[in-house]
Amino acid sequence: MKLWQSRKQRRTEPEAEPSPAPQHKQSRFSHLGIRWRLVGSFAMFVALLLMLLWLLQIVFLESFYKSIKTSSIKNTAEEVAASINDENFYTEVNRLTRQDLICVHVIREDGTPVLTSGNQPSCILHMLLTDQAALLFRQAQENGGTVLENYQLLELSPAMQGKTTVQTASTEQLLYGILTTRGEGDTAEPVMVMVDATITPINTTVETLRAQLVIITVIMTAFSILLVLLLSAMISRPITRITESAKQLATGDYGTQFTGGTYREVTELADTLNYASRELSKVERLRQEFIANVSHDLRTPLTMITGYAEVMRDLPGENTPENVQIIIDEARRLTDLVNDLLDLSRLQSGAQTPEPEPLNLTKMIRGIMGRYAKLVLHDGYTITLEASGDAMVMADRLRMTQVLYNLINNAINYAGADRAVLVRQTIENNSVKVEVIDHGEGIPAESLPYVWDRYYKVDKNHRRSTVGAGLGLSIVKGVLEAHGAEYGVASTLGEGSDFWFRLPLLPPDAALTAESEENHFDFS
Repeated sequence: MKLWQSRKQRRTEPEAEPSPAPQHKQSRFSHLGIRWRLVGSFAMFVALLLMLLWLLQIVFLESFYKSIKTSSIKNTAEEVAASINDENFYTEVNRLTRQDLICVHVIREDGTPVLTSGNQPSCILHMLLTDQAALLFRQAQENGGTVLENYQLLELSPAMQGKTTVQTASTEQLLYGILTTRGEGDTAEPVMVMVDATITPINTTVETLRAQLVIITVIMTAFSILLVLLLSAMISRPITRITESAKQLATGDYGTQFTGGTYREVTELADTLNYASRELSKVERLRQEFIANVSHDLRTPLTMITGYAEVMRDLPGENTPENVQIIIDEARRLTDLVNDLLDLSRLQSGAQTPEPEPLNLTKMIRGIMGRYAKLVLHDGYTITLEASGDAMVMADRLRMTQVLYNLINNAINYAGADRAVLVRQTIENNSVKVEVIDHGEGIPAESLPYVWDRYYKVDKNHRRSTVGAGLGLSIVKGVLEAHGAEYGVASTLGEGSDFWFRLPLLPPDAALTAESEENHFDFS
């Protein structure tokens, strides 16, 4: 008892803390490559196939043989019973006995024979006595019209010495009987069709099949190993190459090329990764240009602030309001740049959502254009508004102001020699479309899809913007998408660009109410 307890304790002690062994085993299998997984799967398939072949051809061969033989005897007996009143009955019975190597007897209820056909060796029907045949007839009547019997016959031969006999072989006989009626009318009588067949021993056949299956198993195993190694190499080799190229791509080597194989899926994967590599290289290049441009925009006001501050500190008489104003202006420019970066980051992360309210878009555009009066007066710019009427929309006032400022600033930065900017507002199909048009150098057609990207810059040579911080179009895109607005750009080289967006109008009743509330707010 103590020994059993100590063993039990030894078994249960490690269970106090879960053993990591199963996890390691699972981890090893989970890290198997596609090549060895394919080898294992194909090996299991071949093993199951060979096992099924062994079961069907060796283990269950005798059962299948007896089942098929029994079914054949029953079909023959039913066929004979169905044609017992035909004119060619005797001819058909003789044909069946020669074809299927069987014996057919037709007996009356008292066991006397009506027909005997077939002369097969060891036929049990030739050995039956009349009483035995009558007994089988009665069994068929009790069993619903059929009887099936199995007999084992022992073949005896004299011994080499003396008069004793010894068993030399045994034969299995299968007998099947079915009741039917012979004749018609008053001459009709019940009879039973009996069919006898020999169940041939299949021991020799099984031994032959076993020897053949051993050879087939060896050949199939060797062939399967070679085939699966070849297939696994063909499948895994291109995937391995793609994996190595992906590792190079992860290190920043965007020039790496992904090569496919002979399979469509692998080729499509390689093409997709090549496309991703090209796009990543574009993004990386644009990111570097963006950092360079932003660094320049940050360094310029910082340099001017530092320079004017040092001049005011070191030189007497330079502490003038003009120098102080320059420092203030450059500090504001620096603040605008930082705010633009923060706004762009919030928009792209979804942290900044619009707060729509009824808004007179036309009135807001007029107010914004009034703030450019100093620029128009001093630098010779012409900013014109074309509007067919006031448009009321649901939008975030602050964000839409940001959109218009950035679009107008962009048009001013790239205005042509005429320094003219046109803001056009048109109302159509229950929506308002706002366009900001300049007559500058324009944008190439291949660059139009990218002008809204924050890393993209059509003019690769950085220049200091007249107004704004250089991130305006990316902010415009984020705000308009947050409002669910349509937007786009049309441009022709040498003729200028047309940036536009479209918002749905408020219904007339709601627009009238909102307009009255806004006027009341302005009055008060």
